[in-house]
Amino acid sequence: MRTPLQKGEKILLVTHTSWVKLIIPVIIALAGWVGSYFIGFLDHYGWIAALIGSLYYLAVYFSWKASIWVVTNFRVIDEAGLLNHFAKESPLEKINNVSYDQSLWGRMLNFGHVKIQTAAQIGATDYFNVHGPKRLKDTITLAQAEFQNIQLANQAQHMATAMGIQAGEVKYSSGSTSSGIASELEKLHQLKQQGVISEEEYIKAKNKLLG
Repeated sequence: MRTPLQKGEKILLVTHTSWVKLIIPVIIALAGWVGSYFIGFLDHYGWIAALIGSLYYLAVYFSWKASIWVVTNFRVIDEAGLLNHFAKESPLEKINNVSYDQSLWGRMLNFGHVKIQTAAQIGATDYFNVHGPKRLKDTITLAQAEFQNIQLANQAQHMATAMGIQAGEVKYSSGSTSSGIASELEKLHQLKQQGVISEEEYIKAKNKLLG
């Protein structure tokens, strides 16, 4: 991958287009070698057919190798290009929906089409002939869930800090340390964000926690 990773970013999955794309180049390369064998009986230029077939295969292979889709804990990266370089990124927080579909051949050979629906200003991104489309879709979905959980925890921590609850600095009459209070506030905030408790229940629980 040629796109540099950000601080704290980890690669979760790297996948390519289907290996089916290499079938025709392999056939052409083999045909070149077979042709060179028979042409060689006639003149000493028979090796040219083998060279052309091999060069064509290598060009397609390295182009296939350079065209990848990468899922990290921050974003989805689409890279392509052998001599030139194309890269498109879809941040996890901007992705609204991920879907995939496969034809009959796609199901048999494990390739298909993946569609990522992002924020309105970005639109949809289509990935065609993806090897293991379900795996790509599931990895993006799991990465999104983990990213959202981390965001919720950070928001709750920021809220706790803004209220003056900093670990190790405050001691409450109940004997609970500020780190414990902050942890409970994080849990309450997550429950409110997930719709488990209402705003009124959240305020009551928060006030009771802060005494």
